[in-house]
Amino acid sequence: VWMLSLLLLLLLGLLLRSDAQDRASLWRGNDRSGRCQYTFTVPSPVESSCPQTGGVEMEGLKTRLSLLEAMVSQLTGRETGGPQAVGARAQPELQEALNRGLGERNLLQGEKERLERELRGLQQRMEEMRREMEKLRNRPCPPVVPPSPPLQNSGLMRPAGGSTLLTRPNRQGDSSSSSNSAWQYGHPGFQELKAEVTEVPAPDGCGELVSVGEPVTHRKADNIAGKYGVWMQDPEAVSPYGPNMVWRIDTVGTDVRQLFGYEDMEQLSKGFPSKVLLLPELVESTGATIYRGSLYYQRRRSRTLIRYDLSSESTAARRDLPHAGFHGQYPYSWGGYTDIDLSADQQGLWAVYSTSKAKGAIVISQLDPNTLEVRRSWETNIRKSSVANSFIVCGRMYTIASYSASNTIINYMYDTATSQGKAVSIPFRNKYQYNSMVDYNPTQRKLFAWDNFHLVSYDLRLGRRQAN
Repeated sequence: VWMLSLLLLLLLGLLLRSDAQDRASLWRGNDRSGRCQYTFTVPSPVESSCPQTGGVEMEGLKTRLSLLEAMVSQLTGRETGGPQAVGARAQPELQEALNRGLGERNLLQGEKERLERELRGLQQRMEEMRREMEKLRNRPCPPVVPPSPPLQNSGLMRPAGGSTLLTRPNRQGDSSSSSNSAWQYGHPGFQELKAEVTEVPAPDGCGELVSVGEPVTHRKADNIAGKYGVWMQDPEAVSPYGPNMVWRIDTVGTDVRQLFGYEDMEQLSKGFPSKVLLLPELVESTGATIYRGSLYYQRRRSRTLIRYDLSSESTAARRDLPHAGFHGQYPYSWGGYTDIDLSADQQGLWAVYSTSKAKGAIVISQLDPNTLEVRRSWETNIRKSSVANSFIVCGRMYTIASYSASNTIINYMYDTATSQGKAVSIPFRNKYQYNSMVDYNPTQRKLFAWDNFHLVSYDLRLGRRQAN
């Protein structure tokens, strides 16, 4: 029985093995690391499908997609030189775009600051006008004076000039001697003269500014670089250039260093320069001037003044203007980095600027034309940013109220001889409505100005004021 049972078991095992061989499969292959693997697969005799096969298949698909993406990235990098090559090619374009953006931002920022300064100036003017209106409103009206009786043979006095002198009544006498009028005719106990200002020609060519003529246009600039600029003649010219030589600098841009020379005004109007000099240092704004054979100008982005000798075409002197603001700290109201304004008149070389100590008020300094040292300084009580420009005539500084209004005024004068300033009101015209430079030429007795691409000049009338 035992032997029979063992034989039956052996036969059953052989049957099961032969049935399994019909449905079993053997797989051999390399895995991802390259190692050989054998896999024996036998179908389940009881389960028709395995649970969660979708998750396994999804993971397999994800793996295959990851491999494909890696292969595509490698192929793309190999063809184009890789991400580093792409970045290297894109960097100059990005830098150029960044530079353009920064430049536009700086221009907009500068324009914003200029408009803010102009707004502050207008607000200050409005406040001054309001205070003046209050003063006028609170001032009592003058008494009504009845008409005077016709002139008869009385004690009326006529001075030699022909003007009538009015006298006050003698208040020491009887009250009946006085009439309703505050003035009466007759022989006075004392006399009062009515001040009458008249213009007297200045014998020495110097005097107080009386009036400014209409602008005369000599030339219009050729391109955008000439929107702002400075043009000038040497009031004390030296060889090899004569007194008729005209000099010009276009000041728009960041690389301003060309000085153009013209034989005379006619050649300037035709646009034919006879000399072009390349200056050793960059020029800042429109504050340059020419005096005694040298060009004086401010070096860009600094308070350094430079004296450039025209005959040797080299720098003759350089010196910092002590404590002077620069590059937009204390400009005129139109902006343009006009912090330091140089000029020359009958009395020498001048600088108009401001300092932190002066808190933005105009400072006038007379300079040594050889060494650029400050000889003497005056501090005024008018803010530099509140005026459009200034010029100096016979040691007197005059300021212009607006650079853009067609009809404006010269509103302030400071006399360095007396160290006194006062308000004035002399009509001045900005014909082209953007006046960026105004300077006096003592030889021509004219103002030279640069008004919105146009080179213009103004005749002046100088005199001294006298009370009769």
